[in-house]
Amino acid sequence: MAQTNLSQTSMGHREGFGSTLGVIAATLGSAVGLGNIWKFPYVTGENGGAAFILIYLLFASLIGLPVMISEFIMGRRSNAASVGAFKRLAPGTPWFLTGISGVIVAFLIMSYYTSVAGWVYAYIFKAMSGGLLTTDPKVSEQAFTGFISGVWSPLIWQWIVLLVTGAIILAGVKKGIERITKMLLPVLFLLLIVCVIRAVTLPGASEGIAFLFKPDFSKITGATILAAMGLAFFKLSVGMGVMTTYGSYIGKSESLFSTGVKVMLADTCVSMLAGLAIFPAVFAFGFTPDKGASLLFMTIPMVFNSMPFGGFFLTIFFILASIAATGAMISLFNTPVAYLNEELGWSRKSATVVTGLMMALIGSTATLSNSILANFKLFGMTMFDLFGYATDNIMMPLTGLIIALFVGWRLSKYDVADELSNGGSLNNRTFVKFYLIAVRFVAPAAIIVVLLSGLGFFQFLK
Repeated sequence: MAQTNLSQTSMGHREGFGSTLGVIAATLGSAVGLGNIWKFPYVTGENGGAAFILIYLLFASLIGLPVMISEFIMGRRSNAASVGAFKRLAPGTPWFLTGISGVIVAFLIMSYYTSVAGWVYAYIFKAMSGGLLTTDPKVSEQAFTGFISGVWSPLIWQWIVLLVTGAIILAGVKKGIERITKMLLPVLFLLLIVCVIRAVTLPGASEGIAFLFKPDFSKITGATILAAMGLAFFKLSVGMGVMTTYGSYIGKSESLFSTGVKVMLADTCVSMLAGLAIFPAVFAFGFTPDKGASLLFMTIPMVFNSMPFGGFFLTIFFILASIAATGAMISLFNTPVAYLNEELGWSRKSATVVTGLMMALIGSTATLSNSILANFKLFGMTMFDLFGYATDNIMMPLTGLIIALFVGWRLSKYDVADELSNGGSLNNRTFVKFYLIAVRFVAPAAIIVVLLSGLGFFQFLK
């Protein structure tokens, strides 16, 4: 197979990340999101704690990391975003449709993700005003359902989220994405540590710590393994064109393998810190960890309100959740903007404004799924549920699978080795061999299982 040798100069000048710290901050900001603060804790709570986490880490290494590195390779090798990467690496072929799928995935995720992010933004002010001061489950549930079942308030908060994210995207790669993520991530870690210290020093917190760090493999079932496999794939923002686009901003002197490993480890660290901020407090006050998606908006307020200075720590918690959500949304918003800018020749300003307006329009159907559109269903699902199901269970695994197959089998070994070794300056031939095995065989097989699981082929395990 002919090698592909596309240099940055041959593709023209493009804005990129300005430093190693900027690369890590932006890619980590993409991977870290509400999945760390919201989904990881509740899925861990539903699946038994520490044993589930160990299985998750195994699959993150075997699935998420190889696909992430594959996207980095494609982006940097082509010096283009998700669609352009396929066009330049496989010209005249239909592979580029995978890139378009990634753009659609990012757009659809933003359509419902901004709705949830809007709830988080709103809860900051509710916590500050004392509107969440209750330890009564019924009152907590009524506060949440009453808010999301409204019309204008949830919509306005969704629009605020889009305005904040759009303003960052409009500023560009260095002055917007890199600068803001470098500012937000240290604040995120600091606030998480504050919440962790408060949680682990509570009387009775040891049970929650044991839940996170003392594996009980008797709780592992087939469904648990499938859940860990799926979470590992989704947690690192792969299969949606984001990492391909960010890979195109990474300089030739940066190690793609090192960047991927650092992002995976840091992302896991954030998830574990979130768990330490939540589960010790949950157990200390007699709550259960298996409350599912309601953990963030119903259980957490009651938990924090049960401790001294609970309102203060609850406010901090929702601020850090909003920071995590914003970092992920920046990368999702940037994917369709990069497509319109680079492939269709739109100015960054026009691409950002139009993308934001379309997200507000389509996203409103997800936000209103809890109110005036609650009875409007397609395939038996509300628009909110449909966006989530289609992206998480079908489009992301399918896109990730094709990316793995493309880099593993369509792209030449020379291209892969050249990118991973930075033109031969890094002595990592052994890693390249292991990576090729993972991306050619292990990751595709695992992703197919994730895809089939999402389509309901393993219902007997649940």
